[in-house]
Parts: sequence; C-alpha cells; structure tokens
Amino acid sequence: MTLPGIQVENMQMKLSLGGLRLNVLYIRSGTFFQSMPAHTHSGKSYELHYIPAGCGWVIADGVRYPLAPRTLYMTGPDIVHEQIPDPADPMYEYCICFEVLTVSEHPDPDSAALSELFLQTVFWHGADTQQLMVLFEQLAREVTVQSIGYYLSIRNLVEQIVIALIRNYTHNRMSDHKVPQKTLDDKRLVLIESSFLSASDTLTLTQLAQTLGLGIRQTERTLKQHYGLSFTQKKQQARLSTACSLLVTTTLPIGQIAGRVGFSTLESFCTFFKKATGLSAGEFRSRREPADRAVLPAPDQVLRSR
Repeated sequence: MTLPGIQVENMQMKLSLGGLRLNVLYIRSGTFFQSMPAHTHSGKSYELHYIPAGCGWVIADGVRYPLAPRTLYMTGPDIVHEQIPDPADPMYEYCICFEVLTVSEHPDPDSAALSELFLQTVFWHGADTQQLMVLFEQLAREVTVQSIGYYLSIRNLVEQIVIALIRNYTHNRMSDHKVPQKTLDDKRLVLIESSFLSASDTLTLTQLAQTLGLGIRQTERTLKQHYGLSFTQKKQQARLSTACSLLVTTTLPIGQIAGRVGFSTLESFCTFFKKATGLSAGEFRSRREPADRAVLPAPDQVLRSR
C-alpha cells in the first residue's frame, strides 16, 4: 500500500471543540522504517496516532501494544512512549499533535463531556470504529492539493477526527445533551413573516394575534420589540414590498397591483407609493432594470402613517 507523506507545521490553526480550545502544532504522515526512541510530550500536548497500513508496536509506560491497520492510539502528557516498526511490514502513520490552550469554565453538557474525555485520556490504544481512514484520506488530499478554502476544510476535518477519537474512547455512546431547539420567539417571527407575506392585503391584528397565540397587546409589543414597527407600519411595509415586487417582476396594470395589495382605489395606492418611495409607481417600474429587480425599499423608507 503506497500512501503519500504529508507534513504541515506552523499553521496557526486553532480549534474550538465545545469548551476546549486546541492549537494544532503539526500534522504529519509517513512510513516508519526505523524506531522512534522513547520520549514524552509537554504538560499540555496530546498526540494522536492512526495506523492505516503496516505493523509494529508502541511501548507506553513500559507496556507493549501491537500496531496493525486501523489501530488508533493517543499519547498525552508525561506518557513515555516508543514506536517500533515491523521490519517485514513497516507501518504507515498519520499523526496530529495538539496543544491545549484553554478550557471553558461553563460549557454545555455535551461540550463538557468532550473536553473532559480529551483531557483525562492521557493514553488510549484500540481498533478504530469510526472510519477515521476516510477522514485522514480527505485531510491528506486537502493538504496536497490546497484548493480554495483548503485551510477551513482542514480545520473542519481535524475537528471531526478529534470527535471520532473521543467516540472511540466511549464506544460511540449516546450523548446526554440535546440539540438546541428554536425558541418561541424564533417560531413566532417565522409565523409573523409568513402571515404578512401571504396576506399583506387582508391581515388584521386580531388574526395575527390568533395565529401567534397571543393577546392583542402582546402581539403589538412583539412587533415593536423585533421590528420597531406597529402593526399598521409592518403591514404597510409588507404591502409596499409586495407592490414593488409586482411592479418589477410582472406586467400587471398598476390598478390591478393596487387591488392585490389591499387598496380600494388606484388614487390611494399611488399616494401611498409616492410618499413611501419618492417615485410614482410608473416611475419605479420604468427605472428598475432587470438586474435590480430584487432591490426593494428599506424598512426606514416605508410610510409610517397613512
């Protein structure tokens, strides 16, 4: 099995793994033809080793462990370790060295579990169950080709590799932490936007309050808090946006557009539109080139009162 060697150092690559912040000191790979003498890492350094091919042994704190394809092992601070290749089948290795920079004092439960397992596991040896070979092959390809965005891609891959490492520690156990859910405010904002979008001509404050499951005053406070607008102002904004879109994306007569956005007469629509945009509806339509058709008036341009 022939694999290309890689060596990346001094990348200034920092990883945020939940509550843990790591500095990637180096990423290396290659075939071991000679033994690596016994050595230790500094008090904040952890070295991840993955063997995709070949055989050998690692001696860690005096204990001998076999190395074969798909073997993964981690050596942390103060672990004396020595790596010995099998002369008949020298092992290939991917190696990533991390320096621990900081640990958050108040991480969420899942992040706390990741940080704790990474820091407390100063030595681990076993067979990979997380398909790390795929991630390391992608990593080697990114390092070698260096296509646009490769730095971000490498960082993302290294983060995935660390998570896979920890899942190996824990035999892929289930997380106790749930994915954050959208807040009630998030859901209500979506409902508000959908309501104004679908019925800007007929929507009433009472209908909106019923949709949101709120009282009239609570609905008004919600609109003011998130948009800085009253219900009437928000409705006018929605009607104006719809009218602008229809003017530049359709050939509908202006009178028909006025009716679609809830105006009973063409005159009242034209007065509203002119005051809001500084242009007549006809001028607005004629001045918009196709490339600009998505550009609509900003909220602060909307008429505040009729």
